[in-house]
Amino acid sequence: NVWCAAGKRTFSTDEIVHQVKRVELDKLVSHRELVLPQLGAPGISSHEVKKGCGFKIIWGPIRARDVKRFLANGGKAATGMRQLTFTIGERLVLIPVELSLIIKPTLAILLALFLLSGISPAIFSVTAAWSRGIQVTVAYFLGVLAGAVVVPAILPWLPARQFYVKGVMTGLLSGILAILIFADTISSLEALALLLLSLAVSSYAAMNFTGATPFTSPSGVEKGMRQGIPIQIIAVLIGIVAWVSAPFLA
Repeated sequence: NVWCAAGKRTFSTDEIVHQVKRVELDKLVSHRELVLPQLGAPGISSHEVKKGCGFKIIWGPIRARDVKRFLANGGKAATGMRQLTFTIGERLVLIPVELSLIIKPTLAILLALFLLSGISPAIFSVTAAWSRGIQVTVAYFLGVLAGAVVVPAILPWLPARQFYVKGVMTGLLSGILAILIFADTISSLEALALLLLSLAVSSYAAMNFTGATPFTSPSGVEKGMRQGIPIQIIAVLIGIVAWVSAPFLA
């Protein structure tokens, strides 16, 4: 989105000036005004754009659907055009995007989980790889749903400021659900592994949603990642060790 691009400086003063000059916009239009989305403001300096390419910046509405009405109104924002909302509908629309980002590495992750599940005192067991692989796969996908679907859906009601913490909360529930599903067939060590893996996946997915929200800053995102990623890595490592060790300690 524009806000995220502005924060990353990919939608910036230099980029605007570069693109205006690249397409020779001054030869294509008679005016010298650029209507830019309001949420792009963090990455753009109006006077530097004016100095760099000769075009004056006019800050348009937040939403693209309001641009036509904004222009018809003489460049004046009507009520609501500058009010930012993040309703449940607007949050749910983003879920497919978040899921698509997670699905990409999923095949490799699941392959690794099935291989790890087959490690046993007999070196490798295909039967164990399948049965235990199914268990850890369920825990993985429950973690994905907890972090990428549940967190966006109930975002305002989850305590904690950092998104990775919100993901830990929903991940605890998804991990417990995984344990309950396989309670009759797993050991205590395997239960711990499922809990930690589901929790880590949920925390990562929730943290990944941070950049899609309108009330976080680039520095806040970086802070959350610095705090969250080490916790997620530790949880995954402990979970893997517990999962691989379980057959040897049974």
